[in-house]
Amino acid sequence: MLTGLKPLGGPVGPPWDTSAVATLRLLPWEYSVRNLFRRPLRTMLTLVGLTTVLLLVLVVVGFIRGLESSLAVSGDPDTAIVFALGMGENLEYSAIPRQIANLVPANVAGIGQMYGRKYVSPEIYLGTEVTVGKRKEPSLGLVRGVTSDVFTVRRGVQIEQGRWPMAREARQPGEILVGTLAATKLGVDKAELAVGDQVQFEGRRWVVSGIFSAAGAAFESEVWCRQDELGVQMQRDDLSLVAMRFGRDGTFGDLQMFCSERKDLNLQAIRETDYYALLQRDYGPIRWLAWLVVGLVAGAGVFAGLNTMYASAMGRVREWAALQTIGFTRGALLLGLVQEGVLMASAATLLATAIALVGLRSAAVRFTMGAFELAIDGPSILLVCGIGLAMGVVGAIPPGLRALRMPIVEGLKAV
Repeated sequence: MLTGLKPLGGPVGPPWDTSAVATLRLLPWEYSVRNLFRRPLRTMLTLVGLTTVLLLVLVVVGFIRGLESSLAVSGDPDTAIVFALGMGENLEYSAIPRQIANLVPANVAGIGQMYGRKYVSPEIYLGTEVTVGKRKEPSLGLVRGVTSDVFTVRRGVQIEQGRWPMAREARQPGEILVGTLAATKLGVDKAELAVGDQVQFEGRRWVVSGIFSAAGAAFESEVWCRQDELGVQMQRDDLSLVAMRFGRDGTFGDLQMFCSERKDLNLQAIRETDYYALLQRDYGPIRWLAWLVVGLVAGAGVFAGLNTMYASAMGRVREWAALQTIGFTRGALLLGLVQEGVLMASAATLLATAIALVGLRSAAVRFTMGAFELAIDGPSILLVCGIGLAMGVVGAIPPGLRALRMPIVEGLKAV
């Protein structure tokens, strides 16, 4: 059990020989490594347990960062939205007259334009039941009726596949664009929302004409269709909101002043970044709950490590007593046990990170606001590495202290 240990600093004298004690060194690093392979089954079970715990922590941290990142990139600081007064953050319940799309740009200076066409996007926004393909059960989806001017306001949106929806007669299936995360929001496979596939909502069938991305913004979980066709299908003559992007000389204060002065219109305006900041604040309790889950899971991992290390430590009492008789201090033995815990936790952290990067890098989560991808990024991995190392240290110290408190004579007689 003690083979391979080299004499440290010459022969060891009697217990009162302080010069010999002063020359003692720590246990060799390879001794801690070899100990991990002396009990392969226990080591493997510990490794699997720690990896599972750290993988769960990484998933929850990725969920938190993915939610925050999706809301952070959704807003454009140069874009403002005008919608009905008193709606709060509930744009789907907003209803404003259609002429607002022309009235506001005509009375508010500074809105960006190109070739005389201002950057204004009148939109209908709603949550509705969407049936994909031949499925019988519908799913709750987010539908936005837009015009081609939406690209002047939503600068991060790009059509990845297909084309812009063409106008269709009411008796024909309409055409739609689907976001890259719309399938996740609807709870279906991406292959069911490819170009040419059909969905049904608001009593009409629609054909997917294209797929768009939005640089990770919340729009990626939506279904877009032509605003005029959606209005006719819903028999709706109003809008949900009007989005507009200001130019270099534009100020948001002018828009706010217009909305406050025209009390007859019952309008309110908000910067798009402020709107998504409000959503992020509303989801604050969910984020705190997720961090609580991180703490509980990490705590469970520490206790699991404690149980394993206690069993390992109490089974090595005779070994440690023998090491103390040849001159190793209790501090050196405790440090060796900590090295074993850190090695085990480091291996589990690397394994959990590799699994997450391979299997969860493009995983998406369905949420009330839509869908977003798990953010398995640098900060998430760094945090999990810190938690893993802490679990290795904290899990090794208590059992080591307990085992090393036993007198050497009793330790040598332990079974």
